[in-house]
Amino acid sequence: MKRITMITGHYGSGKTEVSVNLACDLKKEYDKVAILDLDIMNPYFRSRERQKMMEDLGIMVQFNSFGYDITEDLPALSAALKTPLENKEYMAIVDVGGDNDGARVLNQFHKYLTGDDAELLFVVNTNRPETEDLQGCLFHIMAIQAETGLKIKGLINNTHLLSETTPADIHEGYQMCKAIEKETGIPIAFSTCREDLIDDLKAANEQAGIDDMEIYPIKLYMRPSWLL
Repeated sequence: MKRITMITGHYGSGKTEVSVNLACDLKKEYDKVAILDLDIMNPYFRSRERQKMMEDLGIMVQFNSFGYDITEDLPALSAALKTPLENKEYMAIVDVGGDNDGARVLNQFHKYLTGDDAELLFVVNTNRPETEDLQGCLFHIMAIQAETGLKIKGLINNTHLLSETTPADIHEGYQMCKAIEKETGIPIAFSTCREDLIDDLKAANEQAGIDDMEIYPIKLYMRPSWLL
């Protein structure tokens, strides 16, 4: 993990779920952790919705300039967002809006995001219509890179069907990431897996002869129970 980790991808890929999990896990190892919610495009499933939970853990949560949800749909970003980017004592997770339109907001923080301590990761979910094939994934990767001037440094396989997810779904996303890696040279950072499915996935990996999958266990922080 770099000190500043930006999470981007197609709408609905699960960027926010990954971002919140990373922030919570980083807090177990580091004293100062922040999550920057830069998603000003999509009103659903934003990391700021778990503000209280994360602040109770000691995680700094930054988003709009007003700091409360009544203004959450206004594209008015807080100047305090720069604090964890400038302060090298912080580990910062940046939850970026979907596609190149959502990633455009990174341009105003560009000077903080081009050093060796920052990286941009792309979330792949092959169960989303526009990233179900290689061409769609490559299109969004190239569009985000062109919009931000930043190179994507790693792929996150987050292919899932919530509570219906099977190892086969994760394998499908993993093979897609392999194809992207072959085409672009961007390596796979890790594949996410619900905590209760880890043993099944490891068994399936062994049966399929997959011995190089980095598995990242996640909790479903962002989904209300009726959507599980």
